[in-house]
Amino acid sequence: MADYLLMMVTAIFANNILLIRFLGLCPFVGVSTSLESALGMSAAALFVNVLASTISWNVYNFLLVPLELEYLRTVAFILVIASLVQLVEIILQKVAPALYRALGIYLPLITTNCMIFGVAVLNIQEKHSFMETIVYAFATAIGFSLALIILAAIRERFALGKVPAMMSGFPAALITAGLMALCFTGFMGLGQ
Repeated sequence: MADYLLMMVTAIFANNILLIRFLGLCPFVGVSTSLESALGMSAAALFVNVLASTISWNVYNFLLVPLELEYLRTVAFILVIASLVQLVEIILQKVAPALYRALGIYLPLITTNCMIFGVAVLNIQEKHSFMETIVYAFATAIGFSLALIILAAIRERFALGKVPAMMSGFPAALITAGLMALCFTGFMGLGQ
């Protein structure tokens, strides 16, 4: 249990998928313009990341490895993620229309989020067990959500403050993201 807790804290803070590993930067900068959109993307990323990582782990260990097709990992993971997002979208539309409307555009955007693919690959590279895969996928999605929500809250405050015209928008977001990454590097020794 302590190992899982350490894995979670490390994935959320010390090895944050966005700010330390630099995966998922497109939605980080693009979706962080409002807190509402950041929350929607966070929910979709959490849900899809855990499902995609666990399914990808199973496909790799029970299909690709026994058939000695490990070299097809990238193609297989991309197919798993794209299929999963489509399937979840169809199911949510039929079963939970309110949740489907709440996730809106964020569910299809997850298909192109490299954080989802990166976590699936990292689970295989680090030889995680099935339970470790679930914990790591959950923790990285929480770390992604934390960074995304913090940046969105800061960017909303920029609208109320006096930001120079040439620094408003994207430049201020990049500088803020850089400062956040610098803050998160303070957690680097936490996992050792």
